[in-house]
Amino acid sequence: MSSEIAIEVDNLSKCYQIYNKPRDRLWQMIARSRKKFYREFWAINDVKFTIKRGETVGIIGRNGSGKSTLLQLICGTLNPTSGSILVNGRVAALLELGAGFNPEFTGRENVYLSASLYGLSHNEISSRFTQITDFADIGQFIDQPVKTYSSGMFVRLAFAVIAHVDADILVVDEALSVGDAYFVQKCMRFLREFMDRGTLLFCSHDTSAVVNLCTSAILLNQGRLEMMGNPKKVAERYLAALYESMQGESNVNNADSISQEEEEYDIEEDLSNTDEYRDARESLINSSTLRNDIQIFRFNPDSNAFGTGAAKITSVKILDKEGNPLAWVIGGNSVVLEIRCIAYKEINSPILGFHFKDRLGQVLFADNTCITYMFEPLTLKTGQECVARFNFTMPILSSGNYSISPAIAEGTQENHVQHHWIHDALIIEAHASSVCFGVFAVPMKSIKMFTV
Repeated sequence: MSSEIAIEVDNLSKCYQIYNKPRDRLWQMIARSRKKFYREFWAINDVKFTIKRGETVGIIGRNGSGKSTLLQLICGTLNPTSGSILVNGRVAALLELGAGFNPEFTGRENVYLSASLYGLSHNEISSRFTQITDFADIGQFIDQPVKTYSSGMFVRLAFAVIAHVDADILVVDEALSVGDAYFVQKCMRFLREFMDRGTLLFCSHDTSAVVNLCTSAILLNQGRLEMMGNPKKVAERYLAALYESMQGESNVNNADSISQEEEEYDIEEDLSNTDEYRDARESLINSSTLRNDIQIFRFNPDSNAFGTGAAKITSVKILDKEGNPLAWVIGGNSVVLEIRCIAYKEINSPILGFHFKDRLGQVLFADNTCITYMFEPLTLKTGQECVARFNFTMPILSSGNYSISPAIAEGTQENHVQHHWIHDALIIEAHASSVCFGVFAVPMKSIKMFTV
């Protein structure tokens, strides 16, 4: 096996024997191979692929397509019926909730049990125990039986263990979907760092996550490998198959376009409208259940951070036009993001900015004060406070969690020193949305439909 290959799967199959009645198992034992009292279910059927070191591979498919079975075969928790799997390196996995944990043991005992299964010695686990518990952040519950844990606490501890066992290959199933917003962001930061040095298998129904995270993707269909390659193309094939399974095969061709004369007339009419740019459906949407209600949580100064410490972010708020702090905002409304900081030494040319990220840690948009104050930079004296306010229209977001990471630096856009960067200091959650697809909606100046 080449040292460049992390996983090699060759003609892999896994068959289960399905019995209609419990007594049929007994009859099968008596009859042995002379007669079958069962029917065969091939969860994985003749699958073959190779994953190179350093690749991030997404595995997608409908429920029952064999995704979880394939991951368990790769991890060695299931034995194949036929075929072979060659794995080059230490594998750590986060599969179904609670896998690898003894429910009667405490969190502490399960850390030692689980990490030892990955090949760590007792001394190695003890030296990393504080890091593991800090990452899990479950406090005093570490000494409680894990059968008393919530699903979120289970995931926190399980992920904290696999993040600290020096794995070469990381396998992550859908388990992260039960984590809270802060923890999911922490996991995504870890995964992105891990992707620079290791091999990641990421199983999800979320095609946007696969497209954004992965360098390659595998599509499983009824236990067979239907497609492997570019994540975007694989996701498109999966979505097309999903729609066809619900509404039949697609027979749609490209629709005929409207005449050039009609198209030019409509565009000219729209461009001549110089009214304020608002979504034409705003009043209708905001009076319905599709109104984009966005909850804003409190600033978390204790979130993970880095920097020189010469300055510190002390407050992050979202304000209305009058400067009042908001706990809720409607997507599409004008807001002000306020970032406050204090200098612990004199700082020349301070830069305050932020990243606005989705639940996967993807930066949706970002900005800072650098360009605005490029030719007239401020100077902060020791002990002096500074406030930056960014006035913008809150995007109409898809339902889900988002985060804002603020920072203060010193210097220029190209060459600066980071004094304080706080990951996910402000969490916001969109509870309802008019967004059909994508991450956020662009306000439509007008929408027209007519017959020709």
